[in-house]
Amino acid sequence: MAVTGFRQRVVALTVLIATAVVAIMIVISHVLLSRVTDADARDLARTRAEAVAANVTVEGGRVVLTENGSEALDEVAWVYADGRLIDGNVPTSMVGRVEEMADSGRSQTVTLGDHLLYARQVPTHSHDVMVIVRVDLTPYETSEQRGLTLSLILGGLAILLAGGVAHLVVRRALRVVHEMAALADEWGHHEPGRRFDLGVPRDEFGELGRTLDHLLERVETALADERRLTDEIAHELRTPLTVLRAEAQLAQLSGEPVPPEAVLREVDRLDTAITTLLRAARTRTATGERCDLRSVARQAIASRAVEVAFPSKVEVAVAADVAVALLSPLLDNGLRHARSRVWMTARIEGEAVVVDVLDDGPGFDSVDVDRVFEAGVTGGDGYGLGLPVVRRIAASAGAEVRAIADGRGHVEVTLPAARAAT
Repeated sequence: MAVTGFRQRVVALTVLIATAVVAIMIVISHVLLSRVTDADARDLARTRAEAVAANVTVEGGRVVLTENGSEALDEVAWVYADGRLIDGNVPTSMVGRVEEMADSGRSQTVTLGDHLLYARQVPTHSHDVMVIVRVDLTPYETSEQRGLTLSLILGGLAILLAGGVAHLVVRRALRVVHEMAALADEWGHHEPGRRFDLGVPRDEFGELGRTLDHLLERVETALADERRLTDEIAHELRTPLTVLRAEAQLAQLSGEPVPPEAVLREVDRLDTAITTLLRAARTRTATGERCDLRSVARQAIASRAVEVAFPSKVEVAVAADVAVALLSPLLDNGLRHARSRVWMTARIEGEAVVVDVLDDGPGFDSVDVDRVFEAGVTGGDGYGLGLPVVRRIAASAGAEVRAIADGRGHVEVTLPAARAAT
């Protein structure tokens, strides 16, 4: 079965690591135990050989043992003098190998089946004496097998314990994560203003809380933007719809048809408002576009009486339709509130192009220059209509717009200048 859950993956990884560690430890411990048992067997063989060699002496030109070994010792220790067995009983299965070791004339250790054979040369005058002993390796091998079995059992228990602990720890940690995620989801739907406020992150849970707080802030901001956009839509569409309704009611009372030019004019206003709001609803417009500012100004002015004082060749890094949608509402405001004159100027400041839309109307109050960009807020004789949408479009195009209180209608738009082609 595939391991898909995060908890299962962590537990599986923990078990895998624990298994690898336990396997390495078992191998190391088995190797060390094997070396220890080998050393013990060799030490026992040397001890026996030394005990027997201590009893070897030469009397009357013959090699003899000063103390006769027991019958049990005769089965595990043998003495050869000049290549001839003088003491002990060599098992038939070992005779050939034992005699080879006796004739070698040097001390050596040989493993034969389940036995360790050790030959020790005994220094004597004019005789070649060898003491050969054997040590049964079966107890040592049994000890190694028991040690290996015990290590495997303990290693298996350690692996199970590691997996169980990992399961409990991960489940407890994920329970906190699930609870925080559930709270964030609940707050995002019903209480977007609530926060975890865990302070400076001290661990992963603190970082998660901070991330969820930022997410909740973005959700709250998105909801606020949605409400503002709804307010702007209602604000922008109410006026032309009201005019259309008034014209229809007037025609109904007078019995005369509604003038087509009035209907077309208000329908155009509705179309412009809807197009502008759709443009403003975008979070970001396409990059890499540019347009000629003078051409854009002519499209925004259309047939209206607006003076233009622009440099001969100025390009901005904004799409043409975006620039038109940005300037048209400002010209509408200027023409609506101007006494006799509306005009536009442009100047280059570093890497930006500043466009001023001016009229000789009453202008903005200094205390309202920031609030005029809020939906439904008006100042003076009705300034504010369309300005919230203008700021939204400006933000989406990387531009800035601000009202200036200087005794006349004055809105300043700062557009990014287009870079020269290379």
